[in-house]
Amino acid sequence: MPNTMNFFRFLLAISCTFCISAYSQESKNITLTPKQISSSVWYVEGLTALGSAENKNFISNAAFIVGPDGIVVIDALGSPALAEALISAIGKISPKRINSVIVTHYHADHIYGLQAFQKIGAKIIAHPAAKEYLNSETATQRLSASRVELSPWVDDDTKLIEANSWVSNEVKLNLSGIDLIVKPVGPAHTPEDLVIFFPQDKVLFAGDLLFRGRLPFIGGTADTEPWIQALNSFLDFKATVAIPGHGSVSENATADIELLRDYLTYLRKMMGKAVEELELFDEAYAAIDWRKYENIPMFKFANRMNAYNTYLRLLNPKR
Repeated sequence: MPNTMNFFRFLLAISCTFCISAYSQESKNITLTPKQISSSVWYVEGLTALGSAENKNFISNAAFIVGPDGIVVIDALGSPALAEALISAIGKISPKRINSVIVTHYHADHIYGLQAFQKIGAKIIAHPAAKEYLNSETATQRLSASRVELSPWVDDDTKLIEANSWVSNEVKLNLSGIDLIVKPVGPAHTPEDLVIFFPQDKVLFAGDLLFRGRLPFIGGTADTEPWIQALNSFLDFKATVAIPGHGSVSENATADIELLRDYLTYLRKMMGKAVEELELFDEAYAAIDWRKYENIPMFKFANRMNAYNTYLRLLNPKR
């Protein structure tokens, strides 16, 4: 029996080594195919799903602008391997150098690829409110969990990367010959939300302030009131195209912005009524008519959580 057990252990070790080797080889073969949406702008579209090892945490969007003197990237995707694949895909479109990466917010699916861009010398730009998250126990615990749940795409070599430059007020930047408006709009989806507008092509990079083709994720730190205000401010840009943090590009930016704004407004109205009438959350949620939204992808996963976090925020606005 001992010899038999040792044999099985040997087979298991060989099997695990093969799996890790296969994953490692697969990571080198990730291919991303950017979609061109204007004369200078491309983006890659993540999956409508939860992050997992199976989908390599490819659930968010990233974009890039090819300018006269180089390339600006918006967000860095959810793993170093994905970011390396994006860098490779960009290289097939333009030989120009990637000089800058602007981070719309510091959620894992948008920032775990930053170290790949740091490695090639790109300057990272973000809102300084991200510093609190980067130095928090939440960020440390999330990365530790991701190293298990998203292995091997996120592993012990995956690091949290700070920005080189912090933007705390609305500014006009010229990066690589590209004129951009970078506007802080948080705290909304996160405290450090940034949106980027590219006037030349009238393209808005909205980050996770805009979800398209699925319900948004309203986390515990999200505040729907300024989020709604941010969406209203987007309309002032008069963008013809909006790239959301999740979902396909919007070629009717006004309509998609208004749809999300109306959903958030409905959440606040219904949860506000429940708080005002001292209803328990479960009872209030069950009584609400969700039919307008229940066929939108991710409804079953996201809506109850969105409603609950909105309920808690309205119950205790200072939390």
